[in-house]
Amino acid sequence: MSESRYRRILLKISGESLKGASSEIIDSSSVSYLAQEIRQAHALGIELAAVVGGGNIWRGQEAEQRGMDRATADYAGMLATVINALALQDALEQRGVVTRTQSALQMQAVAEPYIRRRAIRHLEKGRVVLFAAGTGNPFMTTDTASSLRALEIGAQVLLMAKNHVDGVYDADPRRNPNARRFTRIEYLEAINRRLAVMDSTAMSLCMDNNLPIVVFDIFQPGNLVRALCGEPVGTLISGRE
Repeated sequence: MSESRYRRILLKISGESLKGASSEIIDSSSVSYLAQEIRQAHALGIELAAVVGGGNIWRGQEAEQRGMDRATADYAGMLATVINALALQDALEQRGVVTRTQSALQMQAVAEPYIRRRAIRHLEKGRVVLFAAGTGNPFMTTDTASSLRALEIGAQVLLMAKNHVDGVYDADPRRNPNARRFTRIEYLEAINRRLAVMDSTAMSLCMDNNLPIVVFDIFQPGNLVRALCGEPVGTLISGRE
């Protein structure tokens, strides 16, 4: 088996990835596939944490557009991420991967509270840690939570797992057949171009702390392992070389 170039990583998994192409809110085959990809990556001997989104169940911004209070809508979205994290945790443990879910909102019956030092200790013991409920604050996306948690645990890279999108493009490839995919782009250019990678707060946090980001399609089997081994998968977002 190849050797990972990273010791500790944070993987961002969108809620839509748990839905896949299914009409179901959570598709069991998609969750099983993601768990298997994570298991293979974890088998490289890395310390792996993940932030799980909730867009397959609930989106706070969309609820706000329908007249709901934004803070309340965002808290509902945090609960959706906990549901997704529990589904993924179960799939991982069925495959023999010891997993802990930590929630930024207190819900002791189903998840540990987020405690940075405890999360790091789990990683050191070889457990996968799933971070749920975003940052625990409204008006903050799970992209921002991913950047924040990656920095808090000392991750060496943030891997943005996309649902059938193989990197960062200069235009929407589904609408523009001439869209060009970047193999590498600098943080500031991605922000200035307003590319649909992550929100600007999350990107700025990575830029300010020089945390590299790899955007890749997780539904290409083996892509996660290849990205960890330093193969040219997807798009690398970083500072100047």
